[in-house]
Amino acid sequence: MIDPVIFEFNLLGLPIVLRWYGVLVMLGAVSGALIAEREIKRRGENGESVWDALVWILPAGIIGARLWYVLNSILGGNTYYIDNPANILYIWEGGLHFFGGLLFGGIALYYFLKQNGMDFWLFLDAIAPAALIGQALARPANFINQELYGQPTKLMWGIPIDAGHRLPQFSDLTQFPVETTRFHPTFAYEMILNILLALLLLWISRRYAEKMKPGAIFAGWLISAGLIRTFIEFFRPDQPRIGDSIVTYSMFVSILMAISGVVLLLIRYGRLKFAVADGWEEQYQIKPVEKKARARSERPIAADLSAEVDDELDGDVVAEPVQKKRVAKAKAPVKNTPAKKALIKPTESKSKSVKK
Repeated sequence: MIDPVIFEFNLLGLPIVLRWYGVLVMLGAVSGALIAEREIKRRGENGESVWDALVWILPAGIIGARLWYVLNSILGGNTYYIDNPANILYIWEGGLHFFGGLLFGGIALYYFLKQNGMDFWLFLDAIAPAALIGQALARPANFINQELYGQPTKLMWGIPIDAGHRLPQFSDLTQFPVETTRFHPTFAYEMILNILLALLLLWISRRYAEKMKPGAIFAGWLISAGLIRTFIEFFRPDQPRIGDSIVTYSMFVSILMAISGVVLLLIRYGRLKFAVADGWEEQYQIKPVEKKARARSERPIAADLSAEVDDELDGDVVAEPVQKKRVAKAKAPVKNTPAKKALIKPTESKSKSVKK
């Protein structure tokens, strides 16, 4: 098996440990954000805002995922975290639940978008496929930590689980020998299905872009992701069940998730009417880009004059060329008076004498 610790050392007496779990979770978060940025830009909004949103979503999602995991474990009768409450903080040892991350991360995203005046549906449609890919890239951490596996199986792709990571019902090594017992890699099932679903949603959002209503891609994600989780829950022996039924708490939430997606899709395409949806827009609401005023510092007079000329040119103000007016002097009409003829004649005779 792969060592969960990549490397560790002491720095000034403090242990520094880098684990595969943290690296893969961050890889999934960054990869998902890159895809979300591209999808947000494609819809006409500022894609870089996803990195600002990630500052809110990531910590809130991790806290929510951890709390849901701990609560789910306690509901299943496991007293480990009751007996060792400090271990609730040991996130690097594994133990994050998808629904807790979805709930807390969704609340953080809503707050961020509300504060910045951005379209909620646009971001949900862009983030849905991105979150699937990010989640899929983080799933190998479950294999390294030997967690979230399923029931024993004879299938060729079953994985071994050592004795230290066995669930109580599979801890009898005489009945379930380490050498021969294999388990369903449920995290791998979910990883593959998430990638396929993400590719499908990305294709639909492009192929039918003109027909897509705001929130339709998100609704498709709710339906598909809910069904995938419901399917995965049938293989999970570690999940607490509701009473004596075969339905787990996570399966129940997954079914509600899929039903919510169906209802949302019907509302968006006018098949169902709800008062709360009366104000929903038919198109994405793009936040207008605000042009920041150019800050001016104290500069020499020559630089200020140059800046003023630049500003006028930027404002499409073009000075008209100065046209010089030529003032034509009016010539008085020459009258052929006898006196003037007398004056002209001597000149002519003089010129003739010169020629001779």
